[in-house]
Parts: sequence; C-alpha cells; structure tokens
Amino acid sequence: MISRISRAGLGAFTVSMLAAGAAQAHHPLGGGTPETFMQGFLSGIGHPMIGIDHFAFIVAVGLAAAFSAKRLLTPLAFVVATMIGCMLHVAGIMLPLPELFISASVVALGAFVLSGRKMALPGQLGFFGLAGLFHGFAYGGAIIGAESTPLVAYLGSFAVTQYLIALGAMLLVTTVWKAADSKAIQPRIAGALVAGVGFAFFFENVEGMILG
Repeated sequence: MISRISRAGLGAFTVSMLAAGAAQAHHPLGGGTPETFMQGFLSGIGHPMIGIDHFAFIVAVGLAAAFSAKRLLTPLAFVVATMIGCMLHVAGIMLPLPELFISASVVALGAFVLSGRKMALPGQLGFFGLAGLFHGFAYGGAIIGAESTPLVAYLGSFAVTQYLIALGAMLLVTTVWKAADSKAIQPRIAGALVAGVGFAFFFENVEGMILG
C-alpha cells in the first residue's frame, strides 16, 4: 500500500512539475502575431503549454481518455473543437465569458477524474467538444491578423501538440502507472492537482469580474 502511494505521489509530482514548467514557459514570439510559416508553427507548439490552465485541461483529457473504449478518439474531439474555436475568434465571432468557462472546465474535468468514475462515451465527446471550443477561442487571440500561411501552420502545430500532450498523459496512466481502471489512486491524485489548478484560475477570474 505504501509503495502504491509512493508511486502515486511520484506521478502526481511529475504532473505538477510539467504543469509548473508550462506556466513558466515564454511565448515563442513574445506575444507578437506570427508573420511566417515557422513563426506560426513555433507559436502553435508553445501556446498549448504557455497557459497552465490549458495545459492542465489537456493532461486531464488524457487521464480521462485512458479509461475510454475509444481512448484515441476522444482527445481528437477536443483537438478538433479547439481548431474550430480558434477560427471563430479569428472570424470575430465571440463566445461568452471564455476565461471563466475555461477555468470552470478545468475544475470540472479534474474533479471528475478525482472521483474515480468513468464518463460515458457520448458525454465525454460532448464535454471535450464544448470545452475545446472555448479553449480554442482563447488560442485564437494569438493569431488574429495573421496571413493564411502562419495561420495554417499555427493550427496544425497546436493541434498536434495538444494531441501529443493528451497521449502522453494517457501513456503515463496505462504504461507507467499501469492503472487498471479509473478508481486507481495515481490518476485520481493527478485529477486533484488539475482541479486545484482550475479552481485557482476560476477564483482569479471571478475576483477580476467582481473587482472590475
């Protein structure tokens, strides 16, 4: 039992360190709009990792998908939806309270993983898709005003980066932790960390709304 807890703690520590690293990452372009294919490509790689709330949610997608019958499909629902959400922002179509919804989605998914329950496939696809629209909408702020070449490079690289992060979290669960089901302690501890990250951002957003 002690060994299991130790492995769970090590895994949770690893997830938290990855998240901390993402939080400290610098935008490849210093916040500027990409002007070339390579700039769009690098920006797309960096953006899913620069915000700890986005990174934590993608990790949680992988944690939840690890116990899905369609484990390779469900993260794609999120990735495709982020691309659509990004293009909505570029097209000038606004979504309501995106930052509040994003942080709330991190809390919700982290708490669900913590609960040890399995999400039915339709619910997982629907939730990942809806959350992806808002996360992608936030990504779109980095590409507004860019020409088509850097825009395409950005969309492609951030889509692949997100999928690889989710796949990495999934492999952590199935290969490193060897968790047999969603009730295993390691992914649940990681889910608690994700929920904590989401709650911190949610509280910050609510406080900002109240204080103006």
